Amino acid sequence: MSDGPSDEHLTPDDLTFLARPLLGFLTTAAGPAPPPSRPVWFEATPDGTVQLFTGPDTLKIRRLRRDPRAALIVAAPADERERWVSVAGRATIETDGAHDLAARLAARYWDLDDPVRAADLDGLLAEDQVRVVLHPEEVRRVTF
Repeated sequence: MSDGPSDEHLTPDDLTFLARPLLGFLTTAAGPAPPPSRPVWFEATPDGTVQLFTGPDTLKIRRLRRDPRAALIVAAPADERERWVSVAGRATIETDGAHDLAARLAARYWDLDDPVRAADLDGLLAEDQVRVVLHPEEVRRVTF
């Protein structure tokens, strides 16, 4: 098992792992309350940030507007050797690029030749969306 010290950057190996269609669990700061986590689609970018999309009035956006600290953890499926990557840092809320991101992620996670999934994507693209960009301040990883 490898659980090296944390750093601020995603490695090329991390980026390869994060390019897989895995769910991430986003946790936002919540003050004295237990921090809530939500499963999310995500994209690790070549510049080392992690981005996702969501509606502009969701709980995660309301929490991030109050406190921009967030963390995302992504784990390998249970039938593989244990591996996870955790990214923590400050999140920014961007008004551009959310629909393009949603379309890219839908193509990664869904079979868009399926008319039901294609219609689901059309529904997502018809809604207002924002892009959340997580800027890593701490990256931790475990691999067996």
